[in-house]
Amino acid sequence: MAARWLERLWEEQTGRTSVQVLNEYYVTLTDKMNPPVPAEDAWDDVKSFIAWNPQPIDGELLHRGREIEHRYRLSWWDSLIVGAAQLQNCVLLLTEDLQDRSVYGSVTVRNPFIFGVTEDLAHYSVEKTRGRTHPRRGRPKRVRPAA
Repeated sequence: MAARWLERLWEEQTGRTSVQVLNEYYVTLTDKMNPPVPAEDAWDDVKSFIAWNPQPIDGELLHRGREIEHRYRLSWWDSLIVGAAQLQNCVLLLTEDLQDRSVYGSVTVRNPFIFGVTEDLAHYSVEKTRGRTHPRRGRPKRVRPAA
């Protein structure tokens, strides 16, 4: 399923990532897989995703990550991933590490192993905000599937 999502993102040229995600990806391939992927092969994979212009870990991302960590009580690492998606104007964040259908500002989380590759993405759009990146209080709202 992940391979099909990657194919779609490449075809539509809508894929985005962050330097942090590429770091985690490389470590997972080379250290956590059994058997591990050879470092040269893993690096070739990482290099291909550099074409997606990954969000760097910079001051802007660190500030955004801190806002998200404080607002939503996410882990620091997850806050940086959500922040990178926001800074790149993504409306969908494909990950199995956060709750499916959670919404963090303008970003909706979807689990790529649940969310079908062929599903229509038209109803996902950037939510309009009034000067604030995040609502003031409360847990992230869940998007209910259309009936």
